[in-house]
Amino acid sequence: MSEALLVQEAGAAPLAAPASGARQFWRRLRAQRAATAAAAVVLLLFLAALAAPLLSALAGQDPNTYHPDLVDSAAGGVPIGPFGGVGADHWFGVEPQTGRDLFARVVHGARVSLGVAVAATLLQVTIGVVVGLAAALGNRWVDQVLSRITDINVALPLMVIALGLLAVVPPSFPRPVLIALVIGGINWAGTSKIVRAQALALKSLDFVSAARLSGRGRWSIARRELLPSLAAPVITYAALLFPVNVTVEAALSFLGVGIKPPTPSWGQMLTEADTWYQSAPTYLLLPAGLLFVTVLALTVLGEGVRTALDPRAASRLRIGTGRRERKERTKEQTS
Repeated sequence: MSEALLVQEAGAAPLAAPASGARQFWRRLRAQRAATAAAAVVLLLFLAALAAPLLSALAGQDPNTYHPDLVDSAAGGVPIGPFGGVGADHWFGVEPQTGRDLFARVVHGARVSLGVAVAATLLQVTIGVVVGLAAALGNRWVDQVLSRITDINVALPLMVIALGLLAVVPPSFPRPVLIALVIGGINWAGTSKIVRAQALALKSLDFVSAARLSGRGRWSIARRELLPSLAAPVITYAALLFPVNVTVEAALSFLGVGIKPPTPSWGQMLTEADTWYQSAPTYLLLPAGLLFVTVLALTVLGEGVRTALDPRAASRLRIGTGRRERKERTKEQTS
């Protein structure tokens, strides 16, 4: 009702019926140009990662095939040709010393980096939601124990523990799976705190009390009453966690304990490129630029999702827009 009145005040036609929650979310998200552009960039990156084998096949290249004839061994392995060997056969050039195709390695590296971030985010959200709901719905002792465990987890240094765990695990264990487990298994406390606080606030509302009086169990109430109401804050926090996990995976690979060669990832490519920033700058700029664009697009998209899911933020935006329109209309009438 309030949105309909605000639209009428702005001079628009009255709404016939309120839109559904999903339609309102997509409408608010599309109204943010920056978030829409960021969503397009993220979609393009994910499509490239999913279609990495097809794209590298279209380019006629393989991420692990060496081309020693494309590098100048007398100059230390610098790629032959301008811009790191860019040409019709090698769209992004070739890797120094090995001559491996950079386009194939970049798209396959996107598959690894984004895949690890997705898996880690899903694991963080799952653990956080379960622990947060258990703390909110359990008795006082359960809440105290789980809250103290969550507080300890918040204080743990993620990078230090991840470095230690990744250094002692046998190399035979798949590194992408291991990195996702380490990141997701350590950094879930933020989600847990948000879920616990929201669930405690929802427990006092009438619809939860009615469900409890009807004789339904705690987990039935959590599944059918609390989880739908927790979807918005959890999705918002997950959207903001995702770019952080992309950066953490790249940092671990850059430090030498993440993805191991010959499997490509953007962080691992940066590790190998740090000595070639003068003689072959393309080799360094490609993964660094893609990381920057990816993290920026995911951060902007996460902020757009937060605004679209928060009715108060959307209402403030709508009210501000209506006031600006009324001011502009008043100026036109007085002039």
